[in-house]
Amino acid sequence: MIPEPVGDEAIYLFLDELAADGVISLNGVVKPYSRLIIRQKLEEAAARVKESGSQTAGNQASLVTAGGGGVVIGEKKPGSQASGSQADRGSAARVQAEQELSVGGGPESSPGDEPRNENLQLTPRQQKELDFWLNIYSPGEPDGKFKLLLNPATAYYRDSLFSVTVSPILGLTAAIISGREGDPGDPGDPTGSTSRQRTIAWKNGAKVYGNYGRWTFFAALQDNHQDPLVGLPQYLTRERGGHIKNGTDFSEMTGGVSYMWKWGNIAFLKDSPVWGSGYGGTNIFSGRAPSFMHIRLHLKPVKWGEMTWIHGWLTSMVVDSTRSYWVTNAYGTEYREHYRRKYIAANIFTFTPVERLHISAGNSVVWSDPRITPYYLMPLFFYKSVDHGVNSGINNSNAQMFLDISSNNIRRLHLYGTLFIDELSTARFTTSDYNFFSWKGGFRTGNFSFLPDLWLTAECTFTYPLTFQHNVPVTTFENQGYNLGHWLRDNSRSWYFALDWRPLRAAGVRLWYEWSERGPDYQSIGGSRVGLRYLESIEWKNITTGLDVSYMITGGVQARASVIMRDITGTGEWYPSHLYGRTTTVSGGVVWGF
Repeated sequence: MIPEPVGDEAIYLFLDELAADGVISLNGVVKPYSRLIIRQKLEEAAARVKESGSQTAGNQASLVTAGGGGVVIGEKKPGSQASGSQADRGSAARVQAEQELSVGGGPESSPGDEPRNENLQLTPRQQKELDFWLNIYSPGEPDGKFKLLLNPATAYYRDSLFSVTVSPILGLTAAIISGREGDPGDPGDPTGSTSRQRTIAWKNGAKVYGNYGRWTFFAALQDNHQDPLVGLPQYLTRERGGHIKNGTDFSEMTGGVSYMWKWGNIAFLKDSPVWGSGYGGTNIFSGRAPSFMHIRLHLKPVKWGEMTWIHGWLTSMVVDSTRSYWVTNAYGTEYREHYRRKYIAANIFTFTPVERLHISAGNSVVWSDPRITPYYLMPLFFYKSVDHGVNSGINNSNAQMFLDISSNNIRRLHLYGTLFIDELSTARFTTSDYNFFSWKGGFRTGNFSFLPDLWLTAECTFTYPLTFQHNVPVTTFENQGYNLGHWLRDNSRSWYFALDWRPLRAAGVRLWYEWSERGPDYQSIGGSRVGLRYLESIEWKNITTGLDVSYMITGGVQARASVIMRDITGTGEWYPSHLYGRTTTVSGGVVWGF
């Protein structure tokens, strides 16, 4: 299992396109996808398009006029007269993938996932993009030679048993921010001084991945520089962060090893899981928090059901005074601090009762004491019930539940919704008190014959007070101080709209609008945790309109440019100070590797 970072948005959006068009069947509730599942889905798309074209040609040829006006029906075998070099390549690659499965390939998809036979046609842009991505995710010839490639921009070696790929991670983005700064503490202040500021962000590092038989491995080191910072834990942004050095820098190491068999895999890795459906952010695991070590088990024994389970080690940021101590030496005296241990376990089960309808349900638990416990090592358990038995009468863990539904049953329409349950009391159903819920709903539609390659997305998110929060600091739904759930945290709501136009292969133009609000932070205020009013007052508001343009020059190398207009008011500590008020940001950059 070699994960493809969700920052590589282009391939994720393309797979969503294919799923909405009915070309492939895709369960997108658990991300990141592995490179193997991406390749399998691309090959599935190529084979499906070829099969559809063959059936169309076969149906036309099957009606042969005979003497006397009769007809002779000669049914042809689907795929017997397909044409198109890329479709041929897709079929050949698919055979190769099936061979790999027989010796321990990926379990994520199976022939039973394929949608029903339909008359499927890709737009010219989609066909070119399919060719482009197939070339990138092709495993290459096992000729035992070390090669340098342009597309994708990597160096790799592959033989019949072993493969390794090395790629740099480089990126530079510069921006100019201009506008009128208001008073962050006064939502109604329309005045302020004009300003102009330059910002810069860059990253550098390298990644390596490969396999040896049924074993796969990957590692990536990335140093990040943001001046000024936009990814601090308290900020209501989607930007990722980490342990900050010198006020502007942080680094992150991800990697892992995994073992695969035909219908499952198990991995020990450091990465950021993203669970839930959505295009403007997910509200189970958002992926914004720094990566953490975890064991990941994925099983798909049948075509209609699969499960993912993780057991992870989080960073609590809570000092354990019993394990901390003073050290005195020639360099002086210092206090050696140790954080309290913190763990998480989570599972999610996906069922496909009918084609293209994916219903997922799961739960998670965060705990500190005791250490690793066998109760939370069981992938099939309902952890809240276990918590009631193990920690009867004491507040020693923090459990959550979630439900996600994703449907591509209507062609060219993706409907989805997610419910995150932090705390549930049926008694509150008959009162005005809110349960600790976060829910999201939305749709994505487009690529109609009269407007090809154009997609519309609409999404809303509502999160009630104290969702994602906990009164015990060591069992919060956080890693390293960053919320694991939705980036807006609790007591908030958001509307997100986007219009995506994809005029060229691996190119995108997005016009988007977002209205986000957050109410009082009851966690910091204290007091009763029941009976809190939802958005009793608006303490922070963000109204943003943006235009983003991106183009994938070659595999892994992308150019980006954007213009973003913001109107941000409210609590100053919840957003970067240089972006408060009414501002316009013009930025551009290039990224090599994600």
